Amino acid sequence: MNRHPLLAYGLLAPALLWLGGVLLASVWYLIGQSLSNERVLGGEREFVGLAQYREVLLDPSFWQAGWRTLLWVVGNVVLQTVLSLGAALLLYRSRRLAWFNIWVVLPWIVPTVVAVIIWRWMLSSIGIVNQAIQAVGLSQEPVAFFGSGTVALLTLMLINSWKFFPLGTVILVAALRSIPATLVEAARVDGASEAQVFWRVQLPLLQPVMYVLGLVGPLWAVNVFELPWLLTRGGPGDATLTWPLHIYLEAFGRFEIGLAAAASLVVSLVLMGFVGLYLKTGWGRALREEQ
Repeated sequence: MNRHPLLAYGLLAPALLWLGGVLLASVWYLIGQSLSNERVLGGEREFVGLAQYREVLLDPSFWQAGWRTLLWVVGNVVLQTVLSLGAALLLYRSRRLAWFNIWVVLPWIVPTVVAVIIWRWMLSSIGIVNQAIQAVGLSQEPVAFFGSGTVALLTLMLINSWKFFPLGTVILVAALRSIPATLVEAARVDGASEAQVFWRVQLPLLQPVMYVLGLVGPLWAVNVFELPWLLTRGGPGDATLTWPLHIYLEAFGRFEIGLAAAASLVVSLVLMGFVGLYLKTGWGRALREEQ
């Protein structure tokens, strides 16, 4: 009996050691870059100590990008949670929508470049969205979805949530189906409405899954780069410039590799702080109980 865990660990060890080595080597190299004034990848560099970190922490544009990142994360987490939970409940309660389990994952598996092309066409001045808005009389002129800072950020949130909510939906549908049917039936026999069944029976039992999504969702949202870069490149102005785009522009727009490396490590420390705070507070209680 004791040999089975050892066999499993032995089979996993090569892959784990390889991944761990690659990760540690990458972090070590990044730390070296952050302590230098390297301007081109592989170019000459000089050790400058913590000067790059000081410049990052005193850079107003870095913290402005951080504020936009916070808005981006909160908006995406709220939208994706609402969409995922609503879709999961529909798929769970309606047998007629069982076939929709396959189609709901389509936005998630569509390549980002393809999704960007589709949404650019749909939101253009002659696209289907503007035609519908003008047809119902909401606006006489085409709406410039990427022409205003607030509207552009909200539009990106909606598109990103559309793309990634299917993953949460699949997880929540599986969690709903794992709830014993006897509990739900007992609540209904006692006279509970569907809303009461959800709030008092299903939602409390979904909390462990919701807490996991509440931890992973913000981390994923912070690291989203492709979609906002392909749609707005941080514009108009800097209205949609989040931390990943800011770091990318520092490295490959202004050719400040060392500064971008320092900014990356600062962002990593912020995310590690969020994870630690999340697990230390009541939000992470369900995760600790599950473990």
